[in-house]
Amino acid sequence: MKLYQGRREWHVTEVTVDGRPLDPRLDLWNHSPTGFEWGYGGSGPAQLALAIIADHLSDDHDALNLYQDFKRTVVASLPNHGWTLTSRQIQQSLDALKCTPQPSSDEVPF
Repeated sequence: MKLYQGRREWHVTEVTVDGRPLDPRLDLWNHSPTGFEWGYGGSGPAQLALAIIADHLSDDHDALNLYQDFKRTVVASLPNHGWTLTSRQIQQSLDALKCTPQPSSDEVPF
């Protein structure tokens, strides 16, 4: 089981997976070349969500399809000072997202 950890010291954030720096995966989508962020919805949290999901799934296509929802439901809620996520927690979150009905493209939201 992998362990993902984020911590903040002053204005610098550090994210690791099993003690190694997490690859930001700027090759997939460059939301935030200045680094990861969490605790809100924005470009830094989007980059973190993409990096976590791409690493966890080892599937770039699925990561690109799921990371924005993961950002909204998980990364935006992570505590500002620091956090830890296990691969089991990440998978549970992804499973819940996949079970949540998504509106079809022909439905008009009200």
